[in-house]
Amino acid sequence: LRNTLRGYRGLKCRHCRHSSKKRLGTRHALLNQSNQSRMGAVFGVYLKYAALSIMTGAAAGRQYYNYAMASEEVASLGVAFFLLAYISIANGVVAILFKMQTGMTIIGKDPKTGKLPLWSYIVWGGFHLPTFLYTYIHTELGKGHGVPVATEVLPGWWLGGRYGAQLNKAHWAGTVDLTVEFPEQCMDTTDHYLNIRCWDGVPPTPAQLEEAAQMCAMACKKGDIMIHCAHGRGRSTTVLVAAVVRAGLFATWEEAFEEVKKKRTVVRLNSKMRGALANWAAQYGKKA
Repeated sequence: LRNTLRGYRGLKCRHCRHSSKKRLGTRHALLNQSNQSRMGAVFGVYLKYAALSIMTGAAAGRQYYNYAMASEEVASLGVAFFLLAYISIANGVVAILFKMQTGMTIIGKDPKTGKLPLWSYIVWGGFHLPTFLYTYIHTELGKGHGVPVATEVLPGWWLGGRYGAQLNKAHWAGTVDLTVEFPEQCMDTTDHYLNIRCWDGVPPTPAQLEEAAQMCAMACKKGDIMIHCAHGRGRSTTVLVAAVVRAGLFATWEEAFEEVKKKRTVVRLNSKMRGALANWAAQYGKKA
């Protein structure tokens, strides 16, 4: 009887340990899902443009169908139909390019001046307008939740979004702009400007990371550095953690990222960004 009871207790303990591990694994999975759900700025960004393309395309199609059923001429469809069709096509093309991680130059941003030409607003207005509105609203909501337009994550190193100029700093030793979709607002107050045109959620290449890191490591000796994308979460974080490693502040980008998260808690790195940083570290990590 004593041996039987011992065997039962041993079986019960093993079962409890197994159940505990299972509950712990489930908890970790839920936490990971929760973290990923908060990464809207860097995960599946192309989906918002795909959704906008589908919705406006469906509205345009509905208008065309109604006119066709009424035996009206296509020319009488009106401005609304052509505007909806235009927005649908523009955002559909952008969504495809986002997904393929290519075509960053198609928007026409000048990498030397940081400006967008007039023709870009005309040709890509259906992309620019919702992008400008979304980013403005997202930024204002962030301010309401304690997320500034830019954060000094390390002494002299600033990480932020496209509205970093609102800090009204008189001088930047260097500015790295990771956007393809916005004109640069810090150009008049920066000594060194580098524009790496990337779609939102798409990281720079290892070579581009090294170029930005080298520029920042040089410029930081003369003043503050601003590294920004649209929201100050993904693209800019990818460059900043590489730059501070190149500047000798951290041994690895992983260590730098953990430190940056303490100051700007909304920063995120998706799998492509982490992959780009890993490749950068492998190719350029031993350079002085």
